[in-house]
Amino acid sequence: MHSFKGTGVALVTPFKKDLTVDVEALQRLVSFVIDGGVEYLVVLGTTAESATLNKEEKELVKRTVVDANNGRLPLVLGLGGNNTMELVEECKNGNFDGFDAILSVSPYYNKPTQEGIYQHFKLIAQNSPLPIILYNVPGRTASNMLPATVVRLANEFSNIIGIKEAAGDLVQGMELIRQNRKDFLVISGDDIIALPLVLAGGAGVISVIGQGIPQLFTDMIRFGLKGEVNAAFENQYQLMTMIDLIFEQGNPAGIKEVLRKAGVCEDNVRLPLVNVNEDLAKRIQLEYDKILN
Repeated sequence: MHSFKGTGVALVTPFKKDLTVDVEALQRLVSFVIDGGVEYLVVLGTTAESATLNKEEKELVKRTVVDANNGRLPLVLGLGGNNTMELVEECKNGNFDGFDAILSVSPYYNKPTQEGIYQHFKLIAQNSPLPIILYNVPGRTASNMLPATVVRLANEFSNIIGIKEAAGDLVQGMELIRQNRKDFLVISGDDIIALPLVLAGGAGVISVIGQGIPQLFTDMIRFGLKGEVNAAFENQYQLMTMIDLIFEQGNPAGIKEVLRKAGVCEDNVRLPLVNVNEDLAKRIQLEYDKILN
């Protein structure tokens, strides 16, 4: 469990101009964030545009990251959806070589009740070969996994080790910390409130901006975990504008523009996503230069 304290990053999937997976760029990205000091990598999450990848492409991304990482950092695999039984089959038959945990999003579109969410994750927990980090992101799923449901799952299944909490609600995050068992990891899924949640007792963050400006962001989270509040907020205030910018026209279009500025990968995204417009690209460039200079 302690492997998932600090900063994890939700890796993008780089694409070439023809929108095929750019393996070399993905390898560069892995090295870039490891050199930047992150603690673990998350593969095939929402930021990876997983919804637009076919089965063969997903396997290519997994193997590329496993090989490029070469055992240096823990790896978390995104494995979620709104078809419970399909996920159970994947838990039973999928290839998890090289991975240390799964990140499983609460069912989207279906809008299940809290009991439905509980029953969904009960089956995942009973069949998963790896520890599970729950993922609550009501802005995308259209339903909020309430703290009471999370606590119920955490108390009944020891292999549910934490939650990526991305409701954008600091009070809800604090309730998760207050009500859960002491070893349960409450991980921010919102870059902008990651530091306040860490200072409240959270375990860290699974970040988007952390892969674009890794050193400054990972230092911020480390300062927060050590209680070095002034140093942590100094970094926070440097990053706040950029965090707003990368989400202004959707994720991962914004962070791919940052990574293009950093020379890691191109900014290509697959429909229905589109690149950031020229105005936002210019503002990201100005802010990127300001942060790094």
